[in-house]
Amino acid sequence: MSSCVTVNGKPQELQPGIPLDAFLRQMKLDPAWVVVELNGEPVPRVRIGGIRLNCGDRIEIVRAVPGG
Repeated sequence: MSSCVTVNGKPQELQPGIPLDAFLRQMKLDPAWVVVELNGEPVPRVRIGGIRLNCGDRIEIVRAVPGG
């Protein structure tokens, strides 16, 4: 593995080709409770499982927090 993506502005290691939902779970995040932007574009929740990550991708993740 190598640091080849940027997650919320920080370098992150990943296995190229890993599905986005698996990457989120690897980070201990439930895909149902996050909003994801990939390379400047929002990712619809229904597409999270079908997207594979590649070196050079920029990922922004926002978690929902209960209690507002």
